[in-house]
Amino acid sequence: ADESKTNPEQNGRDEASLLLSLLTPIVKSWPAQYCLEANSLAIQIHGGYGYTREYPVEQFYRDNRLNPIHEGTHGIQSIDLLLRKISLADGTALQLLKKNIAKSIHAAREQGDARLQTLAHALEQAWDKLLNTSNDLSEWIKQDMAKASANSFTYLDAFGHHVIAWMWLKQANVAAAKLGTSLDSQQQDFYQGKLAACEWFFHTELPLAQAKLNLMEDRQI
Repeated sequence: ADESKTNPEQNGRDEASLLLSLLTPIVKSWPAQYCLEANSLAIQIHGGYGYTREYPVEQFYRDNRLNPIHEGTHGIQSIDLLLRKISLADGTALQLLKKNIAKSIHAAREQGDARLQTLAHALEQAWDKLLNTSNDLSEWIKQDMAKASANSFTYLDAFGHHVIAWMWLKQANVAAAKLGTSLDSQQQDFYQGKLAACEWFFHTELPLAQAKLNLMEDRQI
């Protein structure tokens, strides 16, 4: 949003505006869905206490339950993403996002860290599959808009996972670079934790999104 207004180059402002338009449905819906899920999981670790006020997690859940109501609107946001945003500017917005992700993948490979190499390869393959599915859905829309739109929720869900994987790789790039410098034990733990969380997301959450893409490509949902 800042770049769309303050970038000194007109082309930079235009590109930022395109990315902002494409990512708005994700920003509104994906965190509303999955941050609440994180709160729900936090409650589950308290055993018999569960949903009680002896722990702050119940307050977190109640506060964040508003997000899917106020900003989630998964249905309308997913239709906006599928029917309007992925074809924005004749697909330029989606290609621009891919270009930005490619920069992060390249940065990961440049560091020479084996873990980052693996993550970069996984993200590259994942995004190629997402783009292929997006193209397939664009054709499906022409044939049967109603049925294709009925799958928009699943598409937004998978798309959001891929965007978050990108965000994690960007953090992992910084963490790996920091670990190559002089750090105290607390800082070491912090950056190692970032890498571990990134690997967890790639190994556990990203494959779930890929499976949803398979379902859409097979038109089984």
